[in-house]
Amino acid sequence: MRHQGSITSLSWIPSELIEGSMRLPFDAGIAHYDPPPPALLGNLEQLRVADRFRFANRLSAWIEVDRTGAITDAGYNGGGSISATTIKIGPIARRFEAISLPDIQRPMQRDPTFVAFTQTTGGRTGVAAPRRVRRKPFIQWQAPLVWTTLSLTLYADGRAESELVGASRFPRHWVYDDQGAVVHKSGLTDFKHWYRSSFGRETPWGDVESRALVTAVETALERRLSEQVMHGGKRPTIRKLEPGATLVRQGDPGTEIYLLLDGVLRVEHDGERLAEYGPGALFGERAYLEAGGRTSTVVAVTKCRVASVEGSQLDRGALLTLSKGHRREQARR
Repeated sequence: MRHQGSITSLSWIPSELIEGSMRLPFDAGIAHYDPPPPALLGNLEQLRVADRFRFANRLSAWIEVDRTGAITDAGYNGGGSISATTIKIGPIARRFEAISLPDIQRPMQRDPTFVAFTQTTGGRTGVAAPRRVRRKPFIQWQAPLVWTTLSLTLYADGRAESELVGASRFPRHWVYDDQGAVVHKSGLTDFKHWYRSSFGRETPWGDVESRALVTAVETALERRLSEQVMHGGKRPTIRKLEPGATLVRQGDPGTEIYLLLDGVLRVEHDGERLAEYGPGALFGERAYLEAGGRTSTVVAVTKCRVASVEGSQLDRGALLTLSKGHRREQARR
């Protein structure tokens, strides 16, 4: 009997991830940000042709199991997929083919009951980018590398487990399971570190992996409300937090709704840790809906960027639905 499985990552550039002078070509329409990938993966090649992602890593694998339940054979399928970069200057548009690096398919880790597969794919855009180097000519025109490292474990009884093991610190990485549903997301990006360091030895092709910080996937309701926060009426206020900084404190008044753009936040009630939020999480609605104080303290675990809008800008019925899942302190009683 043959058992198969897959895990796929898409790497894409949301508008909130670019900072400083690097925003200029994006905001001028020369380069473009990416809309969020679909909630269900669908056809990967169609997404590539439609320019819906920058890089994709599809790890697909199989095992053969005999009648006694022993694994007799196994192998890799799949690999990397890279989209071209389109640059527009006025009415003129030109596509630059991206440069892929060789896929790294590590030796299979075999056990009588399972086989584990690990695959790294990635590359760089075809558009050159300047960066400072220590040797002459002190400027190198080469884009940094983007990659993800995925693992997939197939068991003799048909079960499968997958994981985002490592990833470049930019851009955003979403991971889909064998049924095409989003199951993992990278929780932290660092554009400056990526732009300066993701070359040569500081990549998996140079034997250095960047461990991925993985966070929970937000709900469909949160995704819909996030669109209202970022692209609704008034522009949101964007705040940056250093690790350990407090965003809101339990008991304080407030009517803002918060959307975590990047990083990880910890939720505490009476000093007890209740949960951690990753990118895409929406919170703060209870103080607005109940016209009371904040029910929890929210603290930055990593560097974070948070968008906020007044609660009155969002659909009240949707916020009421969202709030039903945010009563964690009551569940602990």
